[in-house]
Amino acid sequence: MKIIVTGGAGFVGSHVVDRLIDAGHEIVVLDDLSAGDKRFINPHVGKQNFQFHKVDILHEDISPFFDGVEEVWHLAANPEVRVGAADTRVHLEQNVIATYNVLEAMRANNVRRMIFTSTSTVYGDADRLPTPEEYPTIPVSLYGASKLACEALIAAYCHTFDMRAWIYRFANVIGRRSSHGVIYDFINKIRNNPEELEILGDGNQTKSYIYVDDCIDAMVAGLKVNAEAEVGVEGYPAAKNSVNIFNIGTDDMTTVKRIAEIVCEEMRVSQKPKFKFTGGKRGWKGDVPIMLLDASKLNALGWKQRYNSEEAVRKAAVDLLEA
Repeated sequence: MKIIVTGGAGFVGSHVVDRLIDAGHEIVVLDDLSAGDKRFINPHVGKQNFQFHKVDILHEDISPFFDGVEEVWHLAANPEVRVGAADTRVHLEQNVIATYNVLEAMRANNVRRMIFTSTSTVYGDADRLPTPEEYPTIPVSLYGASKLACEALIAAYCHTFDMRAWIYRFANVIGRRSSHGVIYDFINKIRNNPEELEILGDGNQTKSYIYVDDCIDAMVAGLKVNAEAEVGVEGYPAAKNSVNIFNIGTDDMTTVKRIAEIVCEEMRVSQKPKFKFTGGKRGWKGDVPIMLLDASKLNALGWKQRYNSEEAVRKAAVDLLEA
């Protein structure tokens, strides 16, 4: 199958590319390298079934790349939640309008399948934990709002133009190749000042963290089972859902303070730095202080996490320190 991966040189995107190449697909990566790193996909450069195009999906005509494509994994986005409070257009443009451009390119080339990476932040401050997919979506960040808008656009295109989509709402995905997030930030802060570590908020923010390999496994599992469901495999519905929404996360949580402790342990600092909390229950405006997704819908289809949140954090810390 010929597949486009937008943002394929990024953190999660490059892992998706690895998995799809291993499965024997022909992969076309579109990435402007603003957040991605070509080193992540260099092992595939030169392969007969791999193409990389440095292209800006927001401003350039991407339609020609979609000729003959059967499926799109749309991961290109601005992943920094907190920047929306300072730049109110960034998530509108890089998430919503960019997604519209991808959908239009799909429509023009009769590409009917999309896999989209969304986020737990679409739920906002959920008072039901773990939070299921049918919980009301009332985001508190512009990032969460932009991802929810993308979901709505995708659903509308699916129903209007006979497309199908798999939308995955992620918990915090961590692991090798990550270039942002709390673990990455803590490591850099300690390297810069081993005596003091600034922690945003009160350190009691409690969330689910999933290791990147578990996340990729979950996406592949959901896609495979739903593909089988199209032909009515015994035990699964034969109805063709045009939009399939799944949460992906661990069944437990850990605190930001505990993450700081794990990072200190793995960095083997001779003396633990003094923790300096900025205060407040949120790390920044739009931060969701408690997050736990209900992933039982995917669990019922045979997927299960290998690492809990704390194990994922420790593994990710080791990955980043060894990079």
